[in-house]
Amino acid sequence: MVRHIPFNRPSLIGNEIKYIRDAVRLGQLAGDGTYTGKCQDVICTLTAARKSLITHSCTAALEMAAVLCDLGSGDEVIMPSFTFVSTANAVVLRGATPVFVDIDPLTLNMDPAEVAKHVTPQTRAIFAVHYAGFPADMDALAEISKAHDLMLVEDAAQALGATYKGRLAGSLGDMATLSFHETKNIISGEGGALTLNREDLFERAEIIREKGTNRSQFFRGQVDKYTWVDVGSSYLPGELIAAYLFAQLEAHSTILTRRQAIFDTYMEVFAPFEELGKITRTKTPPHCVGNGHMFYLQLPDLKARTRFIKEMGERDINTPFHYVPLHSAPAGLKFGRTTGPLPCTDHVADTLVRLPMYFDLGPDIEAVISAASDILQTL
Repeated sequence: MVRHIPFNRPSLIGNEIKYIRDAVRLGQLAGDGTYTGKCQDVICTLTAARKSLITHSCTAALEMAAVLCDLGSGDEVIMPSFTFVSTANAVVLRGATPVFVDIDPLTLNMDPAEVAKHVTPQTRAIFAVHYAGFPADMDALAEISKAHDLMLVEDAAQALGATYKGRLAGSLGDMATLSFHETKNIISGEGGALTLNREDLFERAEIIREKGTNRSQFFRGQVDKYTWVDVGSSYLPGELIAAYLFAQLEAHSTILTRRQAIFDTYMEVFAPFEELGKITRTKTPPHCVGNGHMFYLQLPDLKARTRFIKEMGERDINTPFHYVPLHSAPAGLKFGRTTGPLPCTDHVADTLVRLPMYFDLGPDIEAVISAASDILQTL
């Protein structure tokens, strides 16, 4: 019996504890201190965005994006159903309606043709999710957005460091959201960021993040006092989170290289099973370079997927499926609108399974491969 192999295990890479101690020494534990600034500078470099603001979660960044889109009652936002609930919650909290469309079976990202068919006079924005660290077809989505004067938001929670046609995720829309949850490549336990690519959004984004006040302008000496000027909430993380995050961001290249090596190993060893028609491996969309965030297999049907997860679990290896589609979830039925049948979304939700992927996976990858191969042989 192999030792327990989780789907994810958070790792210390280098200077995390050192920087946390330094943040305490500096005497500011509330956010917007030295390490907040350091993180934001690096994120701009890693995304080519014009401005970044770290947040306490990607959910918070999505909520900020929804406010910046000026969403309200009667408005609609087009998004995939195959995504995490935060993408839709951010819209619903503004009183607007998420409109769920199908994904492309070749990319598992939102199908631009489906988006184009379902733009209405009520549509205000497109939220494009970069699934598995591979950016959506952003040129096609940008064309739709421009034609209908819509905001284009990247849900790039999984995609830091990935590229689309040579351009970095986080710089491909009007704004983008990133996640530093412990299951992501770069982590801070909980954490996120909003990146901005339009200068007209900079000032309001700072205000929204600071509880609707112009506090940031006050500390820069631009106003003589700060006050409540807009809607907002407390979206800023503390300096201990920022210190941990900065150490991880410093090691971004090392982390990406290690994860990509794991991804490449999985791709190689499971190729024969794909040739036999037993599985489909993770797809790389055209014009994209991924970041080693996730490796998934698609089994033939729900029965095979259920059996695979069960038998891997019996070997003490955690291989979870992914999203319950939002269009079929109780809150999705209550708050959202579905454009019609979403056959690709439903099929992927029934057949996709994720293999362990984390920085310290090391020799345990052999146990994962051995167990998975044994099971796939018998399917």
